[in-house]
Amino acid sequence: MNNIVLACHHLAKSYNDGTSQINVLTDVNLEIHAAEMVAIVGNSGSGKSTLLHLLGGLDHPTTGQVMLQGKNINQLTEIEKCHLRNANLGFVYQFHHLLPEFSALENVGMPLLLRGTSPELIKDKAAHLLKLVGLEKRMQHRLGQLSGGERQRVAIARALVAEPLCVLADEPTGNLDPHNAERVLQLFFDLQQTCKTSVVMVTHDIGIAKRAHRVLRIEEGNLVGV
Repeated sequence: MNNIVLACHHLAKSYNDGTSQINVLTDVNLEIHAAEMVAIVGNSGSGKSTLLHLLGGLDHPTTGQVMLQGKNINQLTEIEKCHLRNANLGFVYQFHHLLPEFSALENVGMPLLLRGTSPELIKDKAAHLLKLVGLEKRMQHRLGQLSGGERQRVAIARALVAEPLCVLADEPTGNLDPHNAERVLQLFFDLQQTCKTSVVMVTHDIGIAKRAHRVLRIEEGNLVGV
């Protein structure tokens, strides 16, 4: 696996709380290869989600670089960054962040709509992904008609519909009961293999993490192997 799709070099992030500087990440180096799943673990407040936001271009590092498809995303304009992110990244969060006024089918197709894809192709691809996640009979349902596990499956389908190079997942099953969490997680792993998409997944559960290709831990602002 020598095809690097996402990387960061000497990444650091600090905050000033008004009285002192808080160093969350100090010197993080990471390379994500094509079709690789990497799990990141660490204590609460260790900077796991902060790292994911930096890798996705949703936050700016204090120092260091984030490279997506060989481009330093923090040297891009906001419009350029949005285009690059939409073309190459998918996101799955602990809370699904779906739009309640739209159907499952419309929510899944949203990334393609932002790309300017034709309505016919959007419908076909969104329907295909919803079938893969077992929601072919729930496509026209809105969020209020779906269970928590179903909503998270819609979120996973949305993350994968545009065939991104990499999906960034922040505790993707953390808001589900154990039964639904296992179902959604297994589905996520199966789809990752089917779609050959790279995944960076933040989790507090070492058991879940060990199912990835690599496990890394954030300790004192740095990434170390597990």
